[in-house]
Amino acid sequence: MKDVTNPPSPVHGLSAPSEWIVRWSHLLAPGAAVLDVACGAGRHMHWFAQRGHPVTGVDRSPEAAAAAAAFGAVVTADIEDGPWPFTGQGFGAVVVTNYLWRARLPDIVAAAAPGGVLLYETFAAGNESVGKPSRPDFLLRPGELLAACDGLRVVAYEDGFLSEPARFVQRIAAVRAPAAAADLPARHPLKAA
Repeated sequence: MKDVTNPPSPVHGLSAPSEWIVRWSHLLAPGAAVLDVACGAGRHMHWFAQRGHPVTGVDRSPEAAAAAAAFGAVVTADIEDGPWPFTGQGFGAVVVTNYLWRARLPDIVAAAAPGGVLLYETFAAGNESVGKPSRPDFLLRPGELLAACDGLRVVAYEDGFLSEPARFVQRIAAVRAPAAAADLPARHPLKAA
């Protein structure tokens, strides 16, 4: 069995996957479809594809999308100024790292299907004291990620400073409840003997 607590060395041209994503990737159901938002060159697509998950990425950079296409399906789209390309679709996992566009937070959270997982990690308030990004538009406010995940079961949440490299982050691992019992096929109650 592979040790998923220690990410493998990066593929040529790719940085290693986020330790947070690796740490909580066990929450995904086997074979769950993964959406990687602002996927870049596909480091997380690669991580999940290696573990048997069908992966889809979205990024506005054609160069990044071309690189990420080596690991799965990629949609080249500007999700900040254009429509959300996944309306009405649900994924077994939605992964976001180092990206924040507040207007898309509801769409990103909604993309986690019933029983699906949201793994999100990005910069938080305080990061302006140690580097970039430093604009408040790109830094989560205290508790903002928790509020965005209202209605999901939070498995893990952190908001604070990390030293290597120096940065302030918020990160969350949250699960959407499975389909309601009312949505499941009827079952016959057990009869008393």
